[in-house]
Amino acid sequence: MTDEQHRVDLLFDASDEYRPEPPPPPEIPAWKDGSVRIGIHTSIAGDICNALELAHGLGANALQIFSASPRMWAVGTSRISEASAARFRARRKELSLGPLVIHTNYLINLASANPVLRTRSVQTFHQELVRALALGADYLVTHPGCSGPDCGSNRAGESVSAIALGLRQAARGLKLGDLQILLENTAGQGSSVGSKFEELRAIMDACRDLPMGVCVDTAHLFASGWDIRTAEGLDKTLMSIDQSIGLDRVAVLHVNDSKTNLSSRVDRHEHIGKGKIGLEAFARILNHPLLARRAFIAETPIDKPGDDRKNVAALWKLIGRKVAAAGNDGMKPRRKKAKASTPSKKGTKRAVGVHASKLKKKS
Repeated sequence: MTDEQHRVDLLFDASDEYRPEPPPPPEIPAWKDGSVRIGIHTSIAGDICNALELAHGLGANALQIFSASPRMWAVGTSRISEASAARFRARRKELSLGPLVIHTNYLINLASANPVLRTRSVQTFHQELVRALALGADYLVTHPGCSGPDCGSNRAGESVSAIALGLRQAARGLKLGDLQILLENTAGQGSSVGSKFEELRAIMDACRDLPMGVCVDTAHLFASGWDIRTAEGLDKTLMSIDQSIGLDRVAVLHVNDSKTNLSSRVDRHEHIGKGKIGLEAFARILNHPLLARRAFIAETPIDKPGDDRKNVAALWKLIGRKVAAAGNDGMKPRRKKAKASTPSKKGTKRAVGVHASKLKKKS
């Protein structure tokens, strides 16, 4: 009886139950508005934010950069400070630039049979991923790799397996989120992997746990034997890409004219409309319905001031738009430094002889 008097009946009210606020939906970047995206590779010299100002000043609304020196092995981790990365992300958002494409170091070779080079390549690719994540990049473009001449008839298969393994090792422990790794097709020079679409597909199939895609380079396509100069040739190329890779896996196009002939297997870029591919072909490429909503990024040479501005303007003009550039002449010409002149042996002997004769007179 006493127990019944002290018993308390608890009433359950569903409205009193704690319900955490659902996480906000992911913010859709401003550049993913369906508009045409025209960009160019810009320099990070001086300050990494300079690349953003250059791209915007040239009239581009997308860009590609290196996140570190592309021709040197990094010393240490070569990380970007959080302060610099935050400043870069904020400024990019202000300028509505996108996508941001980062190209990896040229020295990386995940197909190498040399254990030292391979280990260095995996480590360097890992650092490329870390920097790309810090900067908020959308795509990380890389050349698949180059196998040695001693791989024999099974070169392609062994190289594909080595590249896929290297990519998985480099990404281990990282949450890539919205960052996508793009394999770039090659011109087919030497023992490079990736001139055949089937090789790119095989690498992606072996990396199903990674966000993978493809970057198609027009100059490399042409040099590897795809005649994209005609409407028929372009349609045939796109059909082959769709059947082997899937056009939905192609996120970026490097739009570069070619200094070399069809099937040359030599990678030499030229200004838009000034090479072997030609302006008419690029007009078809940029306006092809199967390539809509892709980013078109130029990697054209800079032989004299203003070349980068002209190439960006040429791409906009091909889609029927005139975009006024707001900056200066752009990047400095990428010319090789002339070697310092050295006196000939004949000239040196003559100089020594004159010097000796003066000494003789003094004595």
